Amino acid sequence: MTILPTLQPEGGLNLALAVVASSSAPLLLLDGDLMVIAASASFYHEFQIEPVKMTNRQLSTLGNGEWNVRQLSSLLQATAAGAAHVDAYEMDLNRDGQTPRRLVLNAQKLDYGDPEHIRLLLSVSDVTDARLAEKLKDDLLREKAILLQEVQHRVANSLQIIASILMQSARQVQSEETRTHLQSAHSRVMSIAAVQQQLAASRLGDVLLRPYFEQLCKSLGASMIQDAKALSIEVNVDDSKTKANVSVSLGLIVTELVINALKHAFPGHRSGKIIVDYHSNDTQWSMSVSDDGVGIRADPAGSKPGLGTGIVEAMAKQLDAEFTISDAKPGTKVSIVHM
Repeated sequence: MTILPTLQPEGGLNLALAVVASSSAPLLLLDGDLMVIAASASFYHEFQIEPVKMTNRQLSTLGNGEWNVRQLSSLLQATAAGAAHVDAYEMDLNRDGQTPRRLVLNAQKLDYGDPEHIRLLLSVSDVTDARLAEKLKDDLLREKAILLQEVQHRVANSLQIIASILMQSARQVQSEETRTHLQSAHSRVMSIAAVQQQLAASRLGDVLLRPYFEQLCKSLGASMIQDAKALSIEVNVDDSKTKANVSVSLGLIVTELVINALKHAFPGHRSGKIIVDYHSNDTQWSMSVSDDGVGIRADPAGSKPGLGTGIVEAMAKQLDAEFTISDAKPGTKVSIVHM
């Protein structure tokens, strides 16, 4: 609080005393020697000091000496000299037989036209409960992070077990159709495992898409491409980041489109390449998965969309993006564009 210099010294002091007396917050009015001139009733009550034991005493002698803090005294003396000021200074108040309290103090030199009589206004806030609440919140967040890591670890193990069972089953069945379905399920589980692994490794709210897609495509290639020299997956992605929930949808889209290309674009052990592309500009982004395989059918209108196409269309709709399929000549290109 600053008292305007137009006030007379006596009027300025009376105003300061009135402010202290009427304050609902703990306030002290000190002189240049850190002698207590006045204190608010809330200060008496908060720190359990009798009013008769307050005035005309040094701040450092209040109570049982708990206010005798060298650093605080130095800061207040510097404030009185005009060389510094106390702004949100934190200290622990230790009283015999009581729990320590965490205090935040602010002090200001009052200017009311009497340079011979220095006055300081010291305000005190007890933030003990707030600090305890912050600590409890931090502890809960740490516990949540530990539990999340444990869940992620268990999920990763479960996905690996499921993928192994599917692959073993695929090797044992006699039906070629059943084997194909099991192998497709195995590939999807492995891709989801790659998604989970990449997201678990990200400690931030945003996910870098390039390493995310690279890991995803590497996992898909390892599980579905038998001859890496004949078939390859190329990732062409800029330095874009996106929210974790959006990255999950993008990862599922890439998974379905790459699996679909590996299953249908290169029959008869054809060689070729699949390209995963993603680029963004502000709120606009575009993603595509293209191949140089046999291309789309001559009568696409007469063919029924498969499960993978339905998943991609649903994910694109969730992302408020447009889904299109085009002839890449050679091959096929599927685009997801958000404008």
